[in-house]
Amino acid sequence: MARITVEDCIDKFPSRFELVLVASNRARKLHSGENPTVEIDNDKNTVIALREIAEETLSKDRLKNDLIEEYQTNTFSEDEEINEIEDNSEESQSELNEAITEEVQQNEEVLNHDNVNDDISMEETSTETSQDNLEISSDEDKT
Repeated sequence: MARITVEDCIDKFPSRFELVLVASNRARKLHSGENPTVEIDNDKNTVIALREIAEETLSKDRLKNDLIEEYQTNTFSEDEEINEIEDNSEESQSELNEAITEEVQQNEEVLNHDNVNDDISMEETSTETSQDNLEISSDEDKT
């Protein structure tokens, strides 16, 4: 059989980039042991992958999904795992909200305590200033 090129498959995918990604992913899968859907004819995996795409023995959706699954970092085998993660995240969120509320209350208490201390120190300062002014004015009277 004549060799196949990217030009023979470009009408199957909207861009060359996507075609190359899908074909290389399929070639890797063939290399790892998946069965080809066309005759091997002593061809390399890349040629077999391109022939599968050109002859449309695999659907475009399947090829795209295989590519996406290859690059996904989180895979879930059952819905229970997903629900468990969602439940844990809701619990974590409520714990975080409680911790933030507690922190805000503590900060408000500290601020209120600091404001009281500031008020007291300002009163002391104003009293000292009044006494200083009184002493200065009495010194002036003496001269």
